[in-house]
Amino acid sequence: MAYSELIKNFEKIRSYMRDFYVYGFRSRGDFEQKSARSYDNERRRIESWLGDSMSFRQDASGKRVFISVDQREVPHNPLYRALKAKSFTDRDITLHFYILDVLADGGKLPLRDIVNRVLACCQEIAEEEFLPDDSTIRNKLKEYAALGILKAEKRGKELLYYRNDAPWDREGWRDAAAFASEVMPLGLIASQLLDKMPESADYFGFKHHYLLNAMDSEVLEGILLCRKEKKNALLTFSTRKSKAGMHQALVYPLKVYISAQNGRENLLAYSFCEKRPCMYRLDRIHSVRAADAQPDSEKLDYAGERFSEHLWGTSAGSGRGRRLQKLTMNIHVEKEEYFVIDRLKREKRQGELVRIDENTWQFTIDVYDAQEMLPWIRTFTGRIESLVCTDPEVVKRFYGDLQEMDLLYGGEDSDFS
Repeated sequence: MAYSELIKNFEKIRSYMRDFYVYGFRSRGDFEQKSARSYDNERRRIESWLGDSMSFRQDASGKRVFISVDQREVPHNPLYRALKAKSFTDRDITLHFYILDVLADGGKLPLRDIVNRVLACCQEIAEEEFLPDDSTIRNKLKEYAALGILKAEKRGKELLYYRNDAPWDREGWRDAAAFASEVMPLGLIASQLLDKMPESADYFGFKHHYLLNAMDSEVLEGILLCRKEKKNALLTFSTRKSKAGMHQALVYPLKVYISAQNGRENLLAYSFCEKRPCMYRLDRIHSVRAADAQPDSEKLDYAGERFSEHLWGTSAGSGRGRRLQKLTMNIHVEKEEYFVIDRLKREKRQGELVRIDENTWQFTIDVYDAQEMLPWIRTFTGRIESLVCTDPEVVKRFYGDLQEMDLLYGGEDSDFS
């Protein structure tokens, strides 16, 4: 098969790009999905998109290629180029221009007239087997009306289609599109708008730039469409612990969480198998397919809101039960250290903070997984007077980590010696 820079299904190359080029820990010898020729084709295809953003290192096991981006030299997310390389058929592109040409005079035409004119154009230029049927043209018109390329107006029993030639102030949208393309979910849309502008806005720079979310754009779009249409979604996904391959789950999407710390995207969805809300990492979801409509969407939304009240991060706990873990932490604060109290009030989320005495404040919270809180709790080391949790493993791990650190760095006067 001839090599092509265009791809029909982005999912086929998504995991390959992540493992080989984003994480950068695999070499040619680790590619076991298909033949060596397939590896070379995929490599050349990706290099055509990301050539100026790639580096490599050589070790005993071979050459390892990875993405290397300097924000000062590459102001826009290079991974969008892969999503813009989706292929199309000859029929699609021909039908696109025929429909727009038929409606170029600004007139409003019903489906029957558009079909007749498109078929007339095809008969003049194209071969006989290329002629599209009525349903193909009808579906294309509906698609373009949904995308805003065309407008539809009902007159009597007929639906009239006409071109949407409303003026677009490109300059007015340039700054917003440049910012949204780098920081917003589905930034691919804003990146596509920037491609149509004569000059791009290259004056935004980010200390923490989460490029990888671009590769999950199709998955996020499918989730949001199910959410908009109040439909269940059939997810095909993999997990870190399971080696059995792909899993499937019928869910109802509730919320998408985006970490401010690492940029990772997670889906909170009601799982009909688990009979409770669960979290799914978007980078582990391989496909999203719309299922049947959900008649109890409001009820599930309410359940999701109640469930999220006890989330600290993205862990929904283990097992089918929803047993809450109660954590209580007493913190010593000197009179002049008001900034510590300000920080606690700012970062406590759904927890409660009360003053016990002049120098002691008590923080209390109920969550599904208190283990998630340990990195935050450790930042108060030296001020913690007591730590109690209904999950004893949390307290054990906290003090165990302190003892390990003491063995590494502690002296003779250590509190743990």
